[in-house]
Amino acid sequence: MNSNELKNTLKLIIDALEDKKAEDIRIIDISEISVIADYFVITNGSNRSQIQALSDNVEEKLAAGKIFPKNIEGYNTANWILMDYHDILVHIFDTESRNFYDLEHMWRDGKHVEINKLMNESEV
Repeated sequence: MNSNELKNTLKLIIDALEDKKAEDIRIIDISEISVIADYFVITNGSNRSQIQALSDNVEEKLAAGKIFPKNIEGYNTANWILMDYHDILVHIFDTESRNFYDLEHMWRDGKHVEINKLMNESEV
């Protein structure tokens, strides 16, 4: 994906997560410090049903735009669902697992992306 496609995909992901009331959504640009992806999207839900609904909504909204995951892991247990969209990895946690794994701290060398700024950029 080029830069514009990545940003538009991030916007779709954020919209999908916000639709289902995701908690504390964070985006980290890891493109300069890792080859595994360009962005992490990290959020959490309050219970298993909500966490699965968050994942379902992301998958549905992106599929509508012909964007499909390479892999989705952790859906059944819903402690930590990892959605691999090649250049974007979406992490949907329960609160306890998010605090335990603390990806924001582990990837602190990445650049935090301001969601409001991203969402207000004009479509490309």
